[in-house]
Amino acid sequence: MSLFSRVVLAATQHPLVTKTFTGTTPGRAVAERFVAGDDLDAAAGTARELNRRGLTVSLDLLGEEVHDRESALMAADRYVESIDRIASDGIAGNISIKLTQLGLSFDRGLAAESLDRLATRAGEIGSTVSVDMEASGFTDPTVDVYETAQRDHGNLGLCLQAYLHRTPEDLERLIPLGGHIRLCKGAYVEPPGIAFQADDDVDAAFARLLERLMGADEVTPAIATHDGRLIDLALKLAARRSGDWEMQMLYGVRPRLQTELVDAGTPVRIYVPFGSEWYAYLTRRLAERPANLTFFARALVGRR
Repeated sequence: MSLFSRVVLAATQHPLVTKTFTGTTPGRAVAERFVAGDDLDAAAGTARELNRRGLTVSLDLLGEEVHDRESALMAADRYVESIDRIASDGIAGNISIKLTQLGLSFDRGLAAESLDRLATRAGEIGSTVSVDMEASGFTDPTVDVYETAQRDHGNLGLCLQAYLHRTPEDLERLIPLGGHIRLCKGAYVEPPGIAFQADDDVDAAFARLLERLMGADEVTPAIATHDGRLIDLALKLAARRSGDWEMQMLYGVRPRLQTELVDAGTPVRIYVPFGSEWYAYLTRRLAERPANLTFFARALVGRR
């Protein structure tokens, strides 16, 4: 993660900055740009609109690490509600989940049971479950739990972060399992021994993994980036690919480009976050791209 991103993330932890985002109209304006509302009804409406524009979606209930069984089971129930809503509304999409929200940090078995439940329900409606990757301390158990569930169900996918030094080995381990693999740069603050720090090094790692992933017919590559150079590389590699693949982009980030890609025939899935626990997600989006900070500055002076 770049120095710019680290500075932004550090700044967003200051109480005054937190209050500006969560307790003011401009702050909420920024949230509305990147988050599809506080509840499932709002997210479903956004998903249907994106579908009408030719985009598929992945619904993501915001919230991360929980520390008690009741909260973990409640999150699982809400994910099931999201799957049911996909079915009832005829939404072209799936769900993205975080295993720490299902209890991974305190009860790995509970998280595995909930993932099994979600994969079963998604399979019943012909959909899939995408497992997000979180901070590096959870990488090993996330890969392990995912591997077991994918072998049992076959309708899952996993996100891999290009900036982690370990990701090439994880990719080779996961390719034979099938499903889909979501490749992103990585958005957590990690030390040099675990992750590349310089933007150029992260980009180079992403490009190497992208080439390997796009050449793997066993899986469906899901290329998650807004970087024009890496998108161009993905399109070039896709021209030589026989199997399915897709671009993945975040709700509210470069929407014009999303439309241009779809109009040109590129499959694009939009990651659609929703829920009340949006602050941690939003701050990572702001840290990733200077343009997002510009949007916030414009909101502060009433220019959206």
